[in-house]
Amino acid sequence: MNQVREVIHCDSALRMGLTGRGIGVAVLDTGIYLHEDLEHRLAAFVDIVHRRREPYDDNGHGTHISGIIAGDGRASNGLYMGVAPECHIIMLKVLDKKGNGYASDVLSGLKWIRDNKERYGIRIVNISVGSFSRKGMTENSVLVRGVNAAWDDGLVVCVAAGNMGPGTNTITTPGISRKVITVGCSDDYKEVNVMGNRMIDYSGRGPTGACICKPEIIAPGAGIISCSNEPGQYQTKSGTSMSTPLVSGAIALLLQKYPYMSNRDVKLMLRERAVDAGLPMNQQGWGMLDVEQLLL
Repeated sequence: MNQVREVIHCDSALRMGLTGRGIGVAVLDTGIYLHEDLEHRLAAFVDIVHRRREPYDDNGHGTHISGIIAGDGRASNGLYMGVAPECHIIMLKVLDKKGNGYASDVLSGLKWIRDNKERYGIRIVNISVGSFSRKGMTENSVLVRGVNAAWDDGLVVCVAAGNMGPGTNTITTPGISRKVITVGCSDDYKEVNVMGNRMIDYSGRGPTGACICKPEIIAPGAGIISCSNEPGQYQTKSGTSMSTPLVSGAIALLLQKYPYMSNRDVKLMLRERAVDAGLPMNQQGWGMLDVEQLLL
């Protein structure tokens, strides 16, 4: 995270006193382990899969995502601090220990978020998961309708573009939604291990089947170091799953500075402040996330 924070110019936020304080980020993932960096960041844990009450993560993916967003870097003397180290996480476990899940569980998680957004101050929803079944690749799919409903309720919804590139029309569902902010990987030219597979040029590319230009924005996703589900330990993961929480964390900083911004305002600001990475539009969208530019 130290190198990534430099790449997206996060230090400017700290100089401005922006840490994401007061902003709730709901994460739909595999759960959360209370790593030292996250002990004071968890506001709520909801287990849709097994209905357990105490926080846990039997995969590690959700903990890694949470650390990118909100880890305070305590176990690394600040080296692996997240983007918004004082925002709070609301974790909804919708995926099992293998990282698989049902659309119905994701929808249940989204409904819980909508029902409880005022109670927990939820402004942002991070979805670093997706499906690539052709059956679900339409704007009328249940997952797209689910994220659209969350967006229509005023939530900023950030969704991974998926790792099915480099072909066109490879954005995973629900990232194909025209409303949400779909996030691709800016450095997928690096060969990395993604879910046990060596991959390169993997970031999902648009346009969608409905000819919507996707992704909206890109951020680093190769070799990201963040919290593991072991005490005081960190691990490296790659993919658009890791790019998405960088954007979610940056938006938490933006909403701390401008708390009355709507989700549409956030989307417009990202478009105006993204930096051209010189890539095709169906790969980079508006361009690269730059926190310093975003917070000007």
